[in-house]
Amino acid sequence: MPSNDVRTLLQAAVPTAGVGALAAAVSAVVAGAEGAIGAIVATLVVILFMGIGFYVLQRTAKTLPHLFQAMGLMLYAAQILLLFIFLAAFKNTTLFNPRAFALTLVAGTLAWIAAQARAHMKAKILYVEPDSMTGDRPEKTGHSS
Repeated sequence: MPSNDVRTLLQAAVPTAGVGALAAAVSAVVAGAEGAIGAIVATLVVILFMGIGFYVLQRTAKTLPHLFQAMGLMLYAAQILLLFIFLAAFKNTTLFNPRAFALTLVAGTLAWIAAQARAHMKAKILYVEPDSMTGDRPEKTGHSS
């Protein structure tokens, strides 16, 4: 993974982890240990799902740019399906508080999206590859005008 991709990934994951820590603290006060566990699990799910999605989209953009938009739509649909399966599997769990889990999941996702958008806006990404510019330069003919 190129360094600017790692930088963007970290700039999205760190604030999301911070929001998750804050949500875990609030959930622990409001719902006890089950609330804190629910918030921690939700934070890990958000970071895992969004991180894998970011990685897959970056690889797709570099190797198959013509499939980027379709891959993005498929990836988000797959993430929602996996989240639905996760929620269905833990529907009746007593391991964590479902309300704390759900609220942290939403807050973590919004934090990830906002942080990733901010990181992308601040990144200095070249829109034109410097190597491709060599063919566009006029050749020197040796004539001075």
